[in-house]
Amino acid sequence: MANHKSALKRHRQNEKRRLRNRMVKTRVKNVVKAVRQAVEAGDIETARVLLGSATSVLDRAASKKVIHWRAAARKISRLSIAVNKAAAAAQ
Repeated sequence: MANHKSALKRHRQNEKRRLRNRMVKTRVKNVVKAVRQAVEAGDIETARVLLGSATSVLDRAASKKVIHWRAAARKISRLSIAVNKAAAAAQ
């Protein structure tokens, strides 16, 4: 590890950010998985509610630069398509 005071501080900051980013990425994965499971189970109303929260979580992660904004948009788009297809098939 580093010896300089500024390098030690930088190490502490990087560690905090790494843990924060990891928490955000885990949350993103969990909400995406929840939406997909609701779609597979055929629970359209729950899937729509979860899609709203997933959109919020993904947008927040993108705004904090934890994930790329285009990756967030792609995930939101694919989840929306899946929910809409499931809703159309249920009718």
